[in-house]
Amino acid sequence: MGELKMQEMSLPALFEQARNIHTIASESSVDRDLVKKGCELLRQCEEMISKLGLFSLNETKDDISTANLKYILVPYYLADLTGKIAEDGRIKVLKASQAKLKEFISFCETMELVPEEEMETSKQGGANTFADRRAKKIARFKCQRAAESKLLELKERKERCGRSTKASALSTPVVSGEDDVLDDDGDEEREAWLTTISLALSKAFDLLEMLNKEEEMLSAIKEKQLQDGEKEFSQLVLDERTKKVETWHRDAAARAPYTKPAAPITCATFAQDVIEGRANVSQAHEHKHKPLIFGPASVVGRNPTTEREKIAAQVFQPHYRLATMSIEEAGLTEMNMMNEWQERNVKLMEEANSSWHRDAPKLRPGEEDEEDDDAAQDKARAWDDWKDDNPRGAGNKKLTPCG
Repeated sequence: MGELKMQEMSLPALFEQARNIHTIASESSVDRDLVKKGCELLRQCEEMISKLGLFSLNETKDDISTANLKYILVPYYLADLTGKIAEDGRIKVLKASQAKLKEFISFCETMELVPEEEMETSKQGGANTFADRRAKKIARFKCQRAAESKLLELKERKERCGRSTKASALSTPVVSGEDDVLDDDGDEEREAWLTTISLALSKAFDLLEMLNKEEEMLSAIKEKQLQDGEKEFSQLVLDERTKKVETWHRDAAARAPYTKPAAPITCATFAQDVIEGRANVSQAHEHKHKPLIFGPASVVGRNPTTEREKIAAQVFQPHYRLATMSIEEAGLTEMNMMNEWQERNVKLMEEANSSWHRDAPKLRPGEEDEEDDDAAQDKARAWDDWKDDNPRGAGNKKLTPCG
């Protein structure tokens, strides 16, 4: 029942619930069941984002709407919660968390959200000396403090604006100092989410370095245990190979939504209904265009028979031509036409490449077709006989002056 309820939730509700779990897990220690529930919610968010096609690799941060900016944080939240899962196979958990962090950083780099300093450091292969690593950690810490201060300032400004609006609605005098100039709510919300993404990026780089070091330590400990010979070598090798195969299949299943995405929703209105929770992704939807109805409903819905009904049906008609199909229907029609055109071209190419099988074999220069030679000789003899019976100019004697 809980799984069914999770699938029926809208994308904003799923994200908000998962974000609350991440906040609780970041501030204090929580049980493993709550962390796993948060991971399941975030995976459901990833699946819905992939089906809705909210992001494109051809876009930048300026092309993404304010309402969809927050969904960029889904891989980061999933990586952070995955790293908090306490299991025996810690190295496997670390690798899964690292994969999500790299996915988040790579997507932010595509969206032009990564700072130039971090880009230069990643191109150089990271800081090598101790002084460089220390300077980078200090710069990231200052960046995190600045982002947190900015988020706190935006939150306080929003609260002040809310109190001022409530006081104005109740027609009560506003306390001095609270009548600040109200900025556009959309701009403030966009600025807040961009700052949150910047803060998450800074934490993601630190978390990735920490997970890499932990993985190195655990790998060294495991290698030392193998060298000490606590277990039989052959059995350990088999277990290691089994784990590698399982990890490979699990990573392939995790990459499947990105390497081979699900069929996208091409209807904009249906996608908006799914985002706002008015419809489910699993619901079947046909791209049927419903034209607008003008004029009396009692006449427009059927074929008019009399002249009076024809005139009544033309009442309140628009001055322009109505659309006969929606944008989605036109796109699907063009796609079908292109598929048919490609299939026809493939058939023509196959016929052109295989036509030599049906061509008659060419004769060599010394070879002759006996049947053709006999027919040609018969034709030549008949022509000679006709010329003998009809000499040149025999039919024009009466037309000549001396005839």
